[in-house]
Amino acid sequence: MLKNDRKQYQGEKISDKIEFCRTRNKIVHTDFLDIASKSEAQEILFKEKFQNYFFEGGKEGADRNILVLYPDKISEEMARKNIENILEVIRIKLPKELKYEHRDYLSGIMKLGLKREKFGDIIVNENGADIVVLKEIAEYLKNSLQELTRFRKSEIDIVSILGLQNVETIFEEFTIIVSSLRLDNFVAEIVKCSRTRAEEIITEQRVYLNSILVEKVSKKINVGDVITIRGKGKFIFNEIQRETRNDRLVLGLKKYI
Repeated sequence: MLKNDRKQYQGEKISDKIEFCRTRNKIVHTDFLDIASKSEAQEILFKEKFQNYFFEGGKEGADRNILVLYPDKISEEMARKNIENILEVIRIKLPKELKYEHRDYLSGIMKLGLKREKFGDIIVNENGADIVVLKEIAEYLKNSLQELTRFRKSEIDIVSILGLQNVETIFEEFTIIVSSLRLDNFVAEIVKCSRTRAEEIITEQRVYLNSILVEKVSKKINVGDVITIRGKGKFIFNEIQRETRNDRLVLGLKKYI
């Protein structure tokens, strides 16, 4: 499916869910959205003037989230309580002699032919991993994973989304030096490319600011903002450390590992 066709198809699906929520007065949700799809969804929600929604990925800062829509008769608090009926966690506990990385879990799931939209973040820990999934496929995924050779000796259970393990996020800290707090300056320094190439990366729709697609190269970045560059990673603008003698700014950033 071509990019524009995929975007149109995604937009139509979200518009249909908004209409269903409005007419049937029921809570509805999407599959898991990546950062690009999440940004597109926010555009549609704005155009449709629909405000009863939230994104949920099981934990704060999740890379993949479902979009939950709820009718006027239900408060957001009530709708959030319903998340246990939508999401669950596949918990894998490895035998002591095994240590797997994120890619080992992801490739195992993909071997099963499961669409990436059906499961969210994979949170790896010392003993195994928690995989956020739609409740509708949890039992199938649990049984299928147990058939894979790499997980045959592992303990695999389904637990409540409220029991998702809180693994500390690991960051790599580094500094950049910029002439101003413009987005193109950040991209050029992070990617280590020219300003011209940075502008191209932004106009190619590869850069997101706080999960929102940004195409304005001169957009000002503030301390605390999260910049995501597709293919390069996710970064937090942590602090302004100092000014140099020629009035350039030394900035502290953190990269999600």
